[in-house]
Amino acid sequence: MSLEEIQTRIRAAEEKAGREAGSVNLIAVSKVQPDERVRAVLEQGHRQFGENKVQEAAGKWPAFREQFDGITLHLIGPLQTNKARQAMELAEVIHSVDRPKLAKTIARLAQEMGKCPDLFIQVNTGEEEQKAGVMPRDADAFVAECRGLELPVAGLMCIPPVDEEPSLHFALLAKIAERNGLSGLSMGMSGDFESAIAQGATHVRVGSALFGERDYT
Repeated sequence: MSLEEIQTRIRAAEEKAGREAGSVNLIAVSKVQPDERVRAVLEQGHRQFGENKVQEAAGKWPAFREQFDGITLHLIGPLQTNKARQAMELAEVIHSVDRPKLAKTIARLAQEMGKCPDLFIQVNTGEEEQKAGVMPRDADAFVAECRGLELPVAGLMCIPPVDEEPSLHFALLAKIAERNGLSGLSMGMSGDFESAIAQGATHVRVGSALFGERDYT
């Protein structure tokens, strides 16, 4: 699907939900995608991209930044504390703050570096054991803890379980964000971003629908 088609679908979903045009940020998830596919999207003027791994981002984006102005890089995958400094040097936004140890590490590094990316707290809305994210029941306390560390918490992020109705998870995330006074909602991917927009998503993470299927070989 072309960038233009995805943008058209986002605009239609915004309008249907009674939301302001342009209120949803499209993050083009470029993980494991060959450089030529990423370059093609950059050449069409798109500037917001998402990567899962710090190492892959480090190998790809410094060169693209030399050629294209105004890139915003979103780190959307799980983040190890020993990669936090590199993540903060590379990305403008981190979507996967999910535990106190990581929050404290980011806060310490932010003091040292004199800057900090915008942060989204990942909530494990499906309470899945194998998935990262703070449990919904612990989300309010963790938001308060991050604010106590003077971290720039922009919003919440979730990845619904694959076998459940995503809109229920999007609604839960929106409810937690609202009661904590957070406006940012990073939710919705290639298969369900319209449903996420209906529930208030401000950032949708679209990869395979935009770039084509990933080749992990």
